[in-house]
Amino acid sequence: MGARLADRDAEFTAYLEARQARLLRTAYLLTGDRHQAEDVLQTSLAKLYLAWDKVRDRDSVDAYVRRIMVNENNSLWRRGWKRREHATEVVPDREVSDTYDEGLSAALWEVVQTLPRKARAVVVLRYYEQLTEAETADILGISVGTVKSQCSRAIATLRDRVPSELNPAHREEER
Repeated sequence: MGARLADRDAEFTAYLEARQARLLRTAYLLTGDRHQAEDVLQTSLAKLYLAWDKVRDRDSVDAYVRRIMVNENNSLWRRGWKRREHATEVVPDREVSDTYDEGLSAALWEVVQTLPRKARAVVVLRYYEQLTEAETADILGISVGTVKSQCSRAIATLRDRVPSELNPAHREEER
């Protein structure tokens, strides 16, 4: 039993070493906050570890953990302390990080963060993770048609909200 457990832990550790950075970026894009992203990922990985032996198709591990992350992010919004937050007149200083930018403007991701959480999850999974509509639907537990409609509405909203300096057409005009 000890050798089997050691093999299992080694396999899980190898998975973490290969995928943890990318999963953290995905969690960040889902939450919009580095600390929440770390919490979501840590909880998700703990749940993945507990279910490691049950995940039969190792090619589906990424999809499985993404589904856990989306569910964890959604459950954060349901918690009571989140509803007790109050707006203030003084905006606190915040840490600016380009760590998760992946070559895209941080300003663009700030606009993505203005989307409702479900629409943001669809955009992150479809365009950042480059999943198919079917894969996105499976992870979110919604229909492919819902993925298409949410994606379409999210893109239309983003087009309206994106500042002109981030618009590729605007940058071409300046050249």
